[in-house]
Amino acid sequence: MPVGSGLTVDFGKWASSLGSEGNYTQVQMNYSRGYWFNFLPFYHMGIRAQYAVNKKLALNYWLVNGTNQVEPTNGFKDEMFGFVLTPVKSLSWTVNYYFGQEGPDTTPVAVCGPVPVQPGLCFDKVSPAPDGKLHIFDTYATWQTTPRLTLQLEGDYVIQRVWASAGPDQSSAPKHTTGGAGWAKYQLTPRTYVAGRGEYLSDRGGLFSGVTEALKELTATYDFTLGSGSEMKYEYRRDWSNQPIFLTSQQNVFSREQNTVTVGAIWWFGRKQGPW
Repeated sequence: MPVGSGLTVDFGKWASSLGSEGNYTQVQMNYSRGYWFNFLPFYHMGIRAQYAVNKKLALNYWLVNGTNQVEPTNGFKDEMFGFVLTPVKSLSWTVNYYFGQEGPDTTPVAVCGPVPVQPGLCFDKVSPAPDGKLHIFDTYATWQTTPRLTLQLEGDYVIQRVWASAGPDQSSAPKHTTGGAGWAKYQLTPRTYVAGRGEYLSDRGGLFSGVTEALKELTATYDFTLGSGSEMKYEYRRDWSNQPIFLTSQQNVFSREQNTVTVGAIWWFGRKQGPW
């Protein structure tokens, strides 16, 4: 839209820009994704706008049905406020604040009557409906320090309540998830690079993993480009926690750590570039 220095508005379903990692492996430093990619929303459905204040600052606003859902589950519309600051070409800083209400106000029922209705389309009202709010504070920055070295840093704070005040079961205590991640990538040759990721996620109340714990991981990746549209990623990853949550070879026996070696072959085609 020809408003000021440029207003862009679009409607539909898009990959969330909460968190620095994205959906497409070929444009990520590592083959595996971090905890924060798996915890933060994957996608949204709604309307969004971006206003370019100038060449260095852009403002973002979303109005969406919620996190990881196309249809709304309640009458509340989630919002996101943020900005992207690019003081120089080599540095980009993104700040996001997401505010939502994820508790549904209806529940599916098996019997619809007296008029026959297609299965799965019958709902009863939840009363009282959960009215607790979700708050996500997310920020990340990317710095191209030299033509070969890229550094990236992310910090997140998430808090969610089931009820805004004491609910029917008196369970209004909030759950918190805090932490962040850091990346480094060094281009060895035009066709190869090495990259590392370190991550920390404090899950107080089990909002991410179901238990209160402190998760950590370190990942090292070697990438080799085979040709146009194809590459290989070789990766070693170590995860550990202060709680025994990782699977072992014995049933019902869990470990506090996990080591993974991965070889990933990637092939893509088409003219689409960048995140959707």
